Parts: sequence; C-alpha cells; structure tokens
Amino acid sequence: MIEVVAAGPLLTVQDLGRPGARRSGVPQGGAMDAFALAAANRLVGNPVNEAGLEITAGGAELIIRCAALVAVTGGDLGATLDGRPLPLWTATRVMAGARLRLAGRRGAWGARAYLAVAGGIAVAPALGSRSTDLAGAFGGFGGRALRSGDQLPVGVAEHDPGLARGRRWPEALRPAYGPLPTLRLIAGPHLDCFAPGVLEALSAATLRIGASSNRMGYRLEGATLAYARPCSLPSLGVVPGVIQVPPDGAPILLMADAQTTGGYPIVGTVIGPDLPLAAQLLPGDALRLVVTTLDEALAVARYMAAALAASPEGGDEELLAALAGAPG
Repeated sequence: MIEVVAAGPLLTVQDLGRPGARRSGVPQGGAMDAFALAAANRLVGNPVNEAGLEITAGGAELIIRCAALVAVTGGDLGATLDGRPLPLWTATRVMAGARLRLAGRRGAWGARAYLAVAGGIAVAPALGSRSTDLAGAFGGFGGRALRSGDQLPVGVAEHDPGLARGRRWPEALRPAYGPLPTLRLIAGPHLDCFAPGVLEALSAATLRIGASSNRMGYRLEGATLAYARPCSLPSLGVVPGVIQVPPDGAPILLMADAQTTGGYPIVGTVIGPDLPLAAQLLPGDALRLVVTTLDEALAVARYMAAALAASPEGGDEELLAALAGAPG
C-alpha cells in the first residue's frame, strides 16, 4: 500500500490511457509523458502500460507501506527517500515505511515525475484503463486527483523485484528533455484558412505556456495566427498533439486529456515522440516549433520505440550504436 501524506498541485493515477475508447467520445488520457511512465514500468519489471503515479510540479509526499521496488522517472522534482536524494531513472529497493518526497523542480525544466512500483497501482480499471479522467470523474482513484490520507493498493509483481534492483535507464535512451525544447510538427489540413507564411511565423516564434494551460491543452503565447478568411468548419476528430487556432489567433496545443473532436482550424500536429518534451513544461516555460515531414516523423517514432525496447541497463551495444545514427 502507498499512503498519500501530501499531494501537491496535482497527483493522479495514470497508465498509458484508453485510446480505444476515443470512438465513443472518451479522451485518450493517460500519462502526459508516456515515455517516462513506460520507462519507469520497465525499470521495475512491469508491463509498460501498468498504472503508476503522475506527480505534477512537486509538493508531494508518500509513505510506501510495503517493501517494494520503485522507480521515479521524468522531470527532476527533487525526489528524496527517507531524506536522502533518490536517483532518478533507476530501480530502487525500498523498505516498508519508506518516505518519498518530491519537493519541486530543481533545474531549468521538469514538470512531471512518474512513480512506478513493481506490481503497479492496483486500482480497478474503467473502460480498459486505470488512468484518471478528471473531467469525466472516473478511473484512477475514485475518478479524482489524490489527496492527503488516500491509500493506494499495490499489485503483486509478476517477476522477482530483486532481479531489477539497481537497473538504470541510460540518458542516451531518453527523450531530448530541456528548458527550451524544439517540437516537430506536421503541417495541418487547414492552412488555407490562415494568412500566407503562417508556418514560417510559427516556427520563428519563441512560444510560452500560458497560465490557463492544463492536461487538456496548452495555450501558447508569443504568436498570433491571423485567419485569411472566415473559417467555419464542421467538427472533426482531433488527437493529442494537434494545434488548433480559435478566432482570437492564439494557438492551443492539445495534450493527453484533450477532447476527441473540435471545430477550430488545425495549423499543424506535433509528432507523438515530441509530446513528452511538452509534458515537462510548466506555465511560463518556453518552446519552439519546427516543421517536419511525415517520413521523418515515422523515423523518429521508430527510434523512440526502439529506445523504449532497449535494455534498461544500456548493455545492448549494437542497439545503442544503431540509435546513435538515427533521428532522435
């Protein structure tokens, strides 16, 4: 069992979401930084889609009431275990009663950390997923953000947790996190709605995450994209990564909890492998955008899939050599 002592701004149970439910109008949801959660699960011997905890911005404190194998990945939120620094992206054996704290961002980037425990967070699944849908108030732990006093069940590990102790995820096999990430996007289907050169203008701007941003979407400040003509569209399917532009010209980058349909023109879509970079930004943080091609997007997706499948110990030299020459 894991007991919540303090939850911080937002602490939720998440897995990799419910993409199959989108046909019924249910958001995909799941971890904002899907790579970090999947890597944490691999470190402790879980399936990549096992449920863990998403800690946003820090301020969280947990007591792990059972001896367990854990891993914390994602942004550096100052994790300590019983008062000592906890190595990130590393499988660590903890004794019953261990106290885990995540104080807050320590460097120039980092918004979300992920805690995986061998056996996973064993809350009941809803629509095939244990992720928390905050807007729909279902999934996770009672369909809500966690708060002080909550007690989370831990499942039974499929493998001997002792075999993975000390396993570390090498930095070379992580996304290119940083304080000013460049996100690649594919041109959208509604460019004729905008003034000429809209993608060039978007790529030239340094954008910032607006204060009203959340898990549904980031309001991007720093560029106003003018319509070339009135552009009224029927609602169409949208996915995380889509950049919609409402009539005020302020672009919105859809994130994990985004709705399934929308009617604003789409100027472009950030490729899936770069969404973890966006997930590690807080309001006020900056990012850049650059246009890419579908071929490059597919190559990057294959690269990231290979990185996630690589040995967590970094011992697969042939794979590391192959990744060194691949787009990342």
